[in-house]
Amino acid sequence: MRKILLFIIGIVIIGAALLVAVLIVKNNNQPKPEVQKVIKTVFTQNAENSSIPIVIPANGNLIAKNRMELFAEVQGVFQSSAHDFKAGQAYRKGETLIRMDGSEYYASVQAAKSEFYNLITSLMPDLRLDYPEVFPIWENYLRTIHVDKNIPPLPTISDEKVNYFITGRGVTASYYNIKNLEQRLSKYSIQAPFNGVLTEALVTKGTLVRQGQQLGEFIDISVYELELSIGKSFSDLLKIGEKVILNARDTKNTYSGTVTRINSKIDQATQTIKVYVEVSGEGLKEGMYLEAQLVAKDEPNAIKLSRKLLVNDAELFVVRDSILDVIEIEPVFFSAKDMVVKGIPNGTQLVSRPVPGAYPGMLVKVYQESISKEDSTKITQ
Repeated sequence: MRKILLFIIGIVIIGAALLVAVLIVKNNNQPKPEVQKVIKTVFTQNAENSSIPIVIPANGNLIAKNRMELFAEVQGVFQSSAHDFKAGQAYRKGETLIRMDGSEYYASVQAAKSEFYNLITSLMPDLRLDYPEVFPIWENYLRTIHVDKNIPPLPTISDEKVNYFITGRGVTASYYNIKNLEQRLSKYSIQAPFNGVLTEALVTKGTLVRQGQQLGEFIDISVYELELSIGKSFSDLLKIGEKVILNARDTKNTYSGTVTRINSKIDQATQTIKVYVEVSGEGLKEGMYLEAQLVAKDEPNAIKLSRKLLVNDAELFVVRDSILDVIEIEPVFFSAKDMVVKGIPNGTQLVSRPVPGAYPGMLVKVYQESISKEDSTKITQ
């Protein structure tokens, strides 16, 4: 009985296995569903060549064009100034910035002038007797000498004998010695060479100023220069006199500048050249950060496109009869986001947005994208 039961169970298991196998075979024979072919949609624009301005972006900080670092050439006590000698104080041209006490040196200059006057006086009798023709000239010169004024220039005499006589008596040497003393005396007072503002004051009234000591800094606030670093590849495009648009990021003000100097030396570390732009206007201050747009030149028969569209450094995707193709182009200029290219025939259907996985011969569906003409007129960063 037990053997019969085991036999029946084995038959049932074998039958179930066969049934499962038949079902699996039937399921494998079912037809596979057809995969629908996906056609990607691409955005395009019609090529239209025009004149594109090449604009080079740059930035830098303003520096006063006229500036003067104040140093003492003589030693003395800081005595006075036309205004309070403090940072931010404005001075007009000719006003005294610093006057040091030079009374002792002034007395020595006066003494030298008195000696010179006595020397000329002692020559007058000899001139009257030996050289009567030049006596009136030196007599008039003697009347022009005043101790409290600068020594006037010596008379010009064409007679060599008279010149030998005057020089031999030490008149010429004494004259130039006094002129040297007068020049040094003038260094006890420093005048403003232009209208400006004191940006740095390192001494105060009553301070003992030593020779060679820095006293402060004085700048002209009416005109500034902007130093810009430009790539060496753009140096041929810039010219002196070019107009530059400057933007202040903080205040959003716009200023107009002019390229005044272009350095011919290339910075070895950055491979750039220095371009200097002169600018003036209200609200400008030294150290202000400005962004510049240098219009280098106009490129004729060119198109502005996004740099993301560039393929293999010199190709672009185009659409011909719903199929992608590539054309060779001539890149002219690259900015951070855009590029200017040439060599594209007018009316060519360009792919205006990158297509992932694109390849030549790919079947696509075109979606005409409207591109404003104003967006294609300038290259900016």
